[in-house]
Amino acid sequence: MLVAKLIGSVWSTRKADSMKGLKLMLVELVGGSRAGERMMVVDTIGAGIGDRVIVSTGSSARKMLDDDNIPVDAVIVGIIDEDCELPSFGEVCESD
Repeated sequence: MLVAKLIGSVWSTRKADSMKGLKLMLVELVGGSRAGERMMVVDTIGAGIGDRVIVSTGSSARKMLDDDNIPVDAVIVGIIDEDCELPSFGEVCESD
C-alpha cells in the first residue's frame, strides 16, 4: 500500500464500459523513493481533494472493485485521519 495526497479529479467522457461510474482521481505519492510521483486512481470511498489517502495497487486494487476484469491497478482504500509524520520502519506514530 502507498500513502498519497489527493490533488485533483480526472474527467473522462469516454472509457471502457467496465469503468463507467468509477470516480477517477489524481494523487501524488508521499514519502519513500517514489515521493512526488503522480498516479491515477479509482476512488470508491469518497475522498476529497487535499486528503491524505491509502492507495492499494495491483490485483488487490481490483479485488476492492469485486471484479478482476476491470482494467484498474490503483484504488483508494482509506483516508488518513491522523495528522502526523509517517514513522520510519519500526517506530510508532505519536499524536498530540
